[in-house]
Amino acid sequence: MPTSLSSSAPGDLILERLPQVRGRTGLSRSEIYRRIALGEFPAPIKLGLRASAWSKHEIDAWIAERIAARGAKGAA
Repeated sequence: MPTSLSSSAPGDLILERLPQVRGRTGLSRSEIYRRIALGEFPAPIKLGLRASAWSKHEIDAWIAERIAARGAKGAA
């Protein structure tokens, strides 16, 4: 039986379009898609034939990983 939407965390349900993702990450469109192809960035969710968006939760986690990696690099 599918899980109801009410059982998901609020951040899981928020989608961001490419301009928002670019603004939050500081990455260009081509760099985002290059990293997706390499498996280094969350893949978008297809909304339609010509529309995609990213999970805010996944982008938040990716940003947090970058911050954690910075901290671990300085401690080494």
